[in-house]
Amino acid sequence: MRYDRRQFLNEGTKIASALSVAPFVILKNKKPAQLITVAIMGMQNRGNSLAKVFASRDDCEVSWLCDVDTRYMEKTGKELATLQDRKPRLEQDIRRVLEDPTLDALVVAAPDHWHAPAAIMAMQAGKHVYLEKPCSHNPQEGELVVEAAKKYDRIVQMGNQRRSWSNVQACMEELHAGIIGNIYFAKGWYSNTRESIGIGKRTAVPDYLNFDLWQGPAPRRDFQDNIHPYNWHWFWDWGTGEALNNGTHFLDLMRWGMQVDYPDRVVSSGGRYHYQDDWETPDTQTINLTFAENKAMSWESRSCNGMSLYGYSAGAIFHGEGGSCIIGSGNEYKIYDNESQQSLIKEVTAGDALEHDQRNLAGPGAAYDASHVLNFLQGIREGEIQRSAIEGGHKSTLLCQLGNIAYRTGRALDIDPTNGHILNDDEAMKLWSREYEEGWEPKV
Repeated sequence: MRYDRRQFLNEGTKIASALSVAPFVILKNKKPAQLITVAIMGMQNRGNSLAKVFASRDDCEVSWLCDVDTRYMEKTGKELATLQDRKPRLEQDIRRVLEDPTLDALVVAAPDHWHAPAAIMAMQAGKHVYLEKPCSHNPQEGELVVEAAKKYDRIVQMGNQRRSWSNVQACMEELHAGIIGNIYFAKGWYSNTRESIGIGKRTAVPDYLNFDLWQGPAPRRDFQDNIHPYNWHWFWDWGTGEALNNGTHFLDLMRWGMQVDYPDRVVSSGGRYHYQDDWETPDTQTINLTFAENKAMSWESRSCNGMSLYGYSAGAIFHGEGGSCIIGSGNEYKIYDNESQQSLIKEVTAGDALEHDQRNLAGPGAAYDASHVLNFLQGIREGEIQRSAIEGGHKSTLLCQLGNIAYRTGRALDIDPTNGHILNDDEAMKLWSREYEEGWEPKV
């Protein structure tokens, strides 16, 4: 069945209306005041989903698709042919794409090691950036992206969409107004039943993949058959583990709800417990952070054990002097009092049409992405304030990165609460940045 533009728009608008967020802006039979052209970098899973959201809008056109794997790029190109009038151009090398003077913005959905370098190159070329989480592979890169956004006066929105979900926004307003009193502790979690990635074999690079460009800024390693297209998440050279793969979303929620910025101490423990294979990052991890404001938060990830907490595979719970609040994986929340029975005093749901599974590799779906994308486009067009501007996105990403550094060094880190920098630990600071392939070092 042909999945045409009208069907995609109608379904997205119907669901977005149920979300009570700004739905797709449909400008049928009306020329938009400013047609914004975007390029999408990275077509597998998340990039494919975002490409459809951008292409579905009449005030936006996806003019380029960029992926080092021609299979995913060609597949997405065919799918977008049903959603917009002009066929996007296909290119494996992002540097060629950024040479287009008519391009307004770059959407970065490539592997984590590409996020900050691609964003910086785009801003240097005069483009705005919609940057998937995490905004960087390491803390220094995050600081460079923030610096570049200021230097080149470009809009950079990080793709943690919950900042644009209506019920989550309403929940934050209630928390900040004191519905559960002073919040002193929050816990976030993610659970899944991911399978073993096995022991990879070094093989010839497939003819559909430009592995040299895939590695890009990262030091060169031989190709092996269990890295691409998804398992790079679990290798330190390219990925950042579950802490940044899913933790970025929920540590951002906790930081938002508790109204804190940088911690003063970080501890992490865990390991690769479930399988013995090439997976380098922990499959089970806890990250504990304390803040100078006499607050604390904790993150728990279990990549290979899907037992839910409070009925959700992922979420965050806030504990305050007057009660507790749970935000599940979707656009919903519950408030409990702090009496002996912990009674449910308020529940806000997204509606039956909005089932959401945080384990979906493609992301939350068109309706959940729509208002965040609209906020980005309105930022370009009208200067609308970004709900996840890069300054805040970097702070939330840094919480996860500090957790990984504490895990990798095996000790607690003392942190400067004014800027998030690690204090008095030269070994830990070696992980503040990374080594780059010669000629690929990101520079502002």
